[in-house]
Amino acid sequence: MGVVQWAENVVCSGPRDVISVTGADAERYLHSQFAQDLTGMTPGESRWSLLLEPDGKVVALCRIVRSDEGFTIDSDPTSGDVVHARLRRFLLRVDVSMELTSSASSVADDVEAERVARGWPRHGAEIIPAETLPAELGVISFAVSFTKGCYPGQELVERMDARGASAPFHLVVIDQAMTVGSDVVIDGASVGTVTSSAGGYTIARVRRAATVGTAAPIH
Repeated sequence: MGVVQWAENVVCSGPRDVISVTGADAERYLHSQFAQDLTGMTPGESRWSLLLEPDGKVVALCRIVRSDEGFTIDSDPTSGDVVHARLRRFLLRVDVSMELTSSASSVADDVEAERVARGWPRHGAEIIPAETLPAELGVISFAVSFTKGCYPGQELVERMDARGASAPFHLVVIDQAMTVGSDVVIDGASVGTVTSSAGGYTIARVRRAATVGTAAPIH
C-alpha cells in the first residue's frame, strides 16, 4: 500500500479541520495557490498538496477532494485557521466562497501511533508553519507538481529540485520510544530533535548526513 493511500485510510479517518470551497472560480483559484495540480479532478477524487508561503516555507500539508459542489480541503486538527487565513490572503476579484469547520475532537491513540510508525508529518510537530522547508518532509513526490503553472512558494521548490539540493534536515522514523523535544545523539553529538513519539516509535528531524532511522514517510 502506498503512503498516500495509507494516509487517507488512517490519518484521514481521524478528526480533520475542513474548508469547503465553492464558486465558479474555485478550481482556478485553488490550482493557483497549491503546489499540486488540481485541474481536471472528478467528484470524489483526492490529491495531496503542500500549501506554501510566498517565500516557500510550508503552511500545511492538505488533502484536496473534489465534490459535486466544489472542493473540500482537509488538514490536521488546529491547522484549519492558518490554511483558511493563507488562502483568503490572495482572494481578490474571484467568485470563491470558503467555510471553515474546525475539528472539536482529539486524535485517537492508535491513529497517532500508526502515524508516527509511518513517519507521516503532523502540523505543529513536524510541520511548523512559516519555518519548515518543503524538502524536509519527504512528501514532494506526491504533494508537488513540477509541470503546473505558477503558485506562491514555487521558486524555492523549483530551485532546490533543479540543483538537486536536499534540505539541511529531514524526517526519520526510529524504532524506539523517545521524549519529544529531546536530542538525537550519535557518537556523543546531537544530530537532531525528536518531534513525535507514540506506540514505541519516534519521528525525529535530523541533519541530512546523519545515519539513523528510516527516511520518512515510510511506504
